[in-house]
Amino acid sequence: MAFQRLVRFVPKGSDDKVLIGEPVDSSVDVGKAVRNGEDVQVKVFSGTSVLDAGAPTDEVAVIGRILSPVSQEEVGTIRCIGLNYKKHAEEAKMSIPNIPTLFLKPATSLADPWPAPTIIPKHTIETDTADYESELAIVLGKQAKNVSEADALDYVLGYTACNDVSSRAAQFAQTQWCYSKGFDGACPLGPVLVSPSVVPDVGKLQLRGIKNGKVLQDSPLTDLIFSVAEVVSFCSQGTTLPKGTVIITGTPAGVGMAKSPKELLHEGDEFVVQIQPHIGSLYNVFENEK
Repeated sequence: MAFQRLVRFVPKGSDDKVLIGEPVDSSVDVGKAVRNGEDVQVKVFSGTSVLDAGAPTDEVAVIGRILSPVSQEEVGTIRCIGLNYKKHAEEAKMSIPNIPTLFLKPATSLADPWPAPTIIPKHTIETDTADYESELAIVLGKQAKNVSEADALDYVLGYTACNDVSSRAAQFAQTQWCYSKGFDGACPLGPVLVSPSVVPDVGKLQLRGIKNGKVLQDSPLTDLIFSVAEVVSFCSQGTTLPKGTVIITGTPAGVGMAKSPKELLHEGDEFVVQIQPHIGSLYNVFENEK
């Protein structure tokens, strides 16, 4: 069934019932509205997953809690592209890569938007190096392997927002990034999955990272080094990417560690990854691991 924007959610009045549907108001920023306490009405679909959403029903429900568009059981291993914005490479004082830099996050790093808390691990608290990375995420709608760049977009089910939460002390202590970016809950995703039919050109999107109301990242996606098609094709070479695979595409300039003074994450901080138009705002509020 064709869709424009899908949301996976628990409706008001339910503790565990999970529904899939499309916001009745096609222009609403779902994450922002829920954060502000507004009722967001959703036209419920017959399916139980964005990977098989089914068809619209006559039911309309109000969002009680937003969930990640895909579940941990569906996502498998999350593919992540590092150093994929020109200006971010400049602020990191690193050369523009010739091929995508790929690292992995486990399914256990996948997390829901607010009101689910985003946890800063104990050892990251000790080093005071929790950082944000605002990113566009891709969700694949069918299995992919050895896909050409020309065909890559045919495998994209939709786009959403992601925060690649990172522990900089752990990252800088190693040459591999999986450990420092793969902690439980270090990949909040959402709030909605937007069809490529709505976003035929991701270069027209604007990506912002906002900490406690202060804009720290603000970049057009035209600053990407490797396009969505290049990234999907690259990740699929010699590797089966199952339906439901999430690929996060890198962060623009403005990460906290690169700022002076540094803008790191602490308990109580609110961080918003905002991608406009269509995708909206992914809200996360941070808590220290107890």
